[in-house]
Amino acid sequence: MRLLVTYMELCTPPANRPALTVPSAGLSIQPERLSVVDYVALYRAVGKPLDWDSRLRLPQPALSAFLSAPSTTIVVLREAGEAIGLCEFDAVDTPDIELTHFGLVPAAYGRRLGPFLLDTALRAVWSGTTRRLWLHTDTKDHAKAQATYARAGFTVFKEQVEEFPD
Repeated sequence: MRLLVTYMELCTPPANRPALTVPSAGLSIQPERLSVVDYVALYRAVGKPLDWDSRLRLPQPALSAFLSAPSTTIVVLREAGEAIGLCEFDAVDTPDIELTHFGLVPAAYGRRLGPFLLDTALRAVWSGTTRRLWLHTDTKDHAKAQATYARAGFTVFKEQVEEFPD
C-alpha cells in the first residue's frame, strides 16, 4: 500500500503560546507508566479505527522494555478515571523528541479533546534541552490530524509517498 507521509516539526517551545483551557470537567492529563496490558488496551481502543498495529507486532518483552525506558513518555487523557486518549513520545538520546502516537478513543471524537491533550502533552515533554518535536502522519490517519498538528504549531518539513505492507 502506498501512502503520502507528511513529516512535521515544532521548533519553538509550546510555552511560548497560551495554553488551551480544559474543555470539560472531570478530565485529567498526565504522564503515566502503563503496564503492557493497560497500554495495549488503550492503544487498541485509540488505534483500531486507524489500523494502528506497530506496537501490537512487538514481542511482549520488547514492548515492556519500550514502555519502561526513560526515553519513553506516555501522556494519558482520562475522563472520570477512564483512559480515553494518549500521546506517546520517544526521545532516544537526542534533543529531538518524536511524537510516535497520538489519538483519542472514537467516543471522545468531536469534543475538542484532541487539541487539549496534544497541547498539554507537548508542554509536559518539552524541556530545556529539547531542540524540536517531530512526527509523521499519513493519509490513513484521522482526517483532522494534520490540521490539529498545525494548530499546535507544527510545520511540514517533508512529504513523500512511502510503501507499507498491507
